[in-house]
This record gives sequence, C-alpha cells and structure tokens, in this order.
Amino acid sequence: MTGSTATTAGARAHARAQGGTVTACMPTVPARGLAEPPAGVDAADLVWAETVPGGGYAHRRLAAGTALRLTDLDGDACVSVLLFSADEPWERLNVADTVKVLWQAYVGEGHLLLSDQGRVLASVTAGARDRADTFCGTSTLLRNTERYGDGSAHGPSPAGRELFTLAAAKHGLSRRDLPPSISFFQGVRVDADGTFRWLGSAGPGASVELRTEMPVVALLANVPHPIDPRPAYTCTPVQVRAWRDRRTAPGDPLWTRTPEGERAFANTADHLTARGLS
Repeated sequence: MTGSTATTAGARAHARAQGGTVTACMPTVPARGLAEPPAGVDAADLVWAETVPGGGYAHRRLAAGTALRLTDLDGDACVSVLLFSADEPWERLNVADTVKVLWQAYVGEGHLLLSDQGRVLASVTAGARDRADTFCGTSTLLRNTERYGDGSAHGPSPAGRELFTLAAAKHGLSRRDLPPSISFFQGVRVDADGTFRWLGSAGPGASVELRTEMPVVALLANVPHPIDPRPAYTCTPVQVRAWRDRRTAPGDPLWTRTPEGERAFANTADHLTARGLS
C-alpha cells in the first residue's frame, strides 16, 4: 500500500471518507425515504431501489404481493431473472413449464412465471412481450471467454451464469441450484427453420413489471444477450424499483384469464394457506 492507505489508520480514514458517495450504479439504502418512487407509488411502500450496471448483478428477498419494475435506462440492458421460493428454495422458476403450461413462449403482460410445482412465483403485469426471451438463458463462462476473451465474474466481460452464482451464494444457494433463466429487453424470435433470430433492444426507457405471488428470492444478472451478434461486450444499466403492492386475488381478471392460469393460482393459494401465509 502507498500514500494515505499505507497504514491501518490511513486505510480506515480513506474508507470512511467514501461515506455518502453516490455513483450512477448502486443500491439506495434504505430505499424508503431516499429513492424516488415510481409515479403513483407511495414513497413509504418502496422496498428496493438499485441501478445495476452492465456486467452487474443484484438480488433481494421479496414478500408476496411486491411489485418489481425493471427499466432499461439507456436502451442496451439485458437483464436475466431467476426466482426461487424464499421459504423452500428447491422450488424455483421453471421456464419450460412457464412456456408449456401456458401455451406461449413469448412472455408479456398477463403471463405467469411458474415453478416446477405448478405454482405462480410471479405474474407479468406490464410490458415485455416483444423483447423477452425464454429460449436462450444467459451467457456462460466458456461462451464469453470465446467471444470476449474473459467470462469470469470479476473480469471485464462477466458471464451471466457466473454472476448468478455470486448472487445465489448470498442466499445459501450454489451453482447447482441455478436453472435456466428468463431475460428481458433483448428479444428473440424462432424462425420457421428453427433458427433463433435476435431482435435487439426494446429501446431506452422500456420497462417490465412483475408482481410476486409468493415470497421469493429474486436474482438478476445484467449482461449481453448470448446471441447478441455485436463483437463488443455491450450492456447498459437497468433500474430496479420494488414496492409493496398486493397479490393477485380470485376477482382479478388475471386469475381467470386461462384455465391453466386459474389452476396455477389455486395451487399457489392452497400452498400459502397451508403455511399460514394467505
């Protein structure tokens, strides 16, 4: 160490001098009272406010009935999302069932994110359909190393799976607990010959909003899409805002939108009632 950090006292003074520093990408703690809430949201209900850089990750345990809004600030974010039951994390997002049970691969408003137990971890309440991807998952160490020269979590071009591994560890989970993820803001379509076609960005200011239907652990990794053809590692910040809202109730049109969805909501309500959470 050199300069003012060459001694323990100097290092401590330097570290404490950073207090109050604000950067473009960081969590706002506590969110309530410090962060600007979305329009129409009471500031007292805000529970999570963070801006995640390109090549960054975030994680949070959220109560049932929490609204989670992700916003692509500059038009080149690609945020992959994993959800786990907060109480029994072996129950987790199952992208295959989310697509298969609800007969729709292109996720958008009104779609349900299902676990492998046929329960609704979260519902999509706004945005996404033309720029969500349930096919490709997130990037890997090998793929990023081949494309960019490095895919390690702390390198210049981190892979999504490596970042998910760090986020999962904060909740007692390991790499083996990571299923395929769903991503937002960089769309993909399947052509008639089965080829994946990258659609590119949804544009600056695009957002997607989820509503948690169970207590969940949410993991986010903001990295370039795996089939983004651009040679440079290109990914811009995503803004995260979450606030206390409500769970979907039987009288909500979303509950009865499809027979499959109604069954999934009934399974969820039954599960929560048995645990005294409903």
